[in-house]
Amino acid sequence: MSCGGCNDKSEFPMTTLASEQTAKHPCYSKDAHTKYARMHLPVAPHCNISCNYCNRKFNCVNESRPGVTSEVLTPIDAKRKFDMVKEKIEHLSVVGIAGPGDALANWPETREAIERIKRANSDIVFCLSTNGLMLPEFAQEIVELAINHVTVTVNCVDPEIGAKIYKFINYRGQKLTGIEAAKTLLENQLKGIEYLIRHGVLVKINIVMIKGINDLHIPVVVQKVKDMGVFVTNIMPLIPAPGSVFESMSQTSMKEVNDMRSKCEQFLPQMRHCQQCRADAIGLLGQDRSHEFRFSAERKDKSSFYASEDKLKIAVTTKYGRIVDQHFGYADEFLIYEGSKGKFRLIETRKVEKYCHGMENCDGRESIRSHTVDMISDCDAVLTMRIGFQAQKRLLKHGIYSIEFCDSVENGLDYTYEQLEVEKTRKKKEAVL
Repeated sequence: MSCGGCNDKSEFPMTTLASEQTAKHPCYSKDAHTKYARMHLPVAPHCNISCNYCNRKFNCVNESRPGVTSEVLTPIDAKRKFDMVKEKIEHLSVVGIAGPGDALANWPETREAIERIKRANSDIVFCLSTNGLMLPEFAQEIVELAINHVTVTVNCVDPEIGAKIYKFINYRGQKLTGIEAAKTLLENQLKGIEYLIRHGVLVKINIVMIKGINDLHIPVVVQKVKDMGVFVTNIMPLIPAPGSVFESMSQTSMKEVNDMRSKCEQFLPQMRHCQQCRADAIGLLGQDRSHEFRFSAERKDKSSFYASEDKLKIAVTTKYGRIVDQHFGYADEFLIYEGSKGKFRLIETRKVEKYCHGMENCDGRESIRSHTVDMISDCDAVLTMRIGFQAQKRLLKHGIYSIEFCDSVENGLDYTYEQLEVEKTRKKKEAVL
């Protein structure tokens, strides 16, 4: 499995088990990335570790980096979106789950999304990316699902270095920090990787190159995973994310990254065509077409009220997350809840520009108002303390109902569900008449 000092840059070594799939996988084959398209399904919003270089934003359509997505999908909607994309993109060969959180921190959703697509699409290659914290727990299920390609981000094999990279981890109900957190993460990564390789899964290792922290340590990481039988390593530059601990650090240059790749190529083949894709990327590498397939833009008529298993998606305006106490026009973020009466759960937070800054500042803000509505266009309703009549009309044109309420978020969600059920009943009666 390992290449033992391989200097052959023409292709990555193949295993018999997955060579056919690998030939169609743009992240594992340097030849495939110009021929075959991939689709990332953003069904995994939650993460169980906090990396100092990460700030996961769900709403920035202009960013291209891991952890970013314009929407989070349920497994049911992921299948519907896959069907839509498959009709319009030729040579769609790979479905991957890479966040925007961690695939294994959201394992029920990850597994369900894969199972739903796999039932009718035996030709599709499935892969996932993970930080590896939960690999020992779910590695067997990954193998049983016939997921033959797994990417694990391993930034170091020294817990002291790891303590400088990871702010904390959440593991089995405990929040761990410092060396203890880094040691636990590393032990689980290596244990899970070893299991996957032993069972024929091709493992790619991502390494974020952070100057002054792990850059000199990277060859040690590559040698370690090479000895374990890892397929290929992908050394990536640090992209300082605004709002992260490392936001003021210098971005690693591509010259520095490529020099490191050349240095490590004596141990393992290096991936040199990585685009550090978004969690909702679609299309060929380097030609992301995700903006063409915003699920909200293609969503069915919302008069059916999100018929997928009677679940609703509701955007809430709230200052502190407990009370519905903010005017729609002044909200700079929406909390997005999904579920049914008594069973709602928070699935994400979406940052937006304020719809209005007061009467004196509302002129000339048409583009901002349109963008705000677009950011919640996959929702069935907005739950807010107050909302203007014109904003209500605009939302309703997009199938989004406005519910004014001033109580706890929990009670407001149930109230919204009841109101939409009443509206659904009314529409059914009108249809009969």
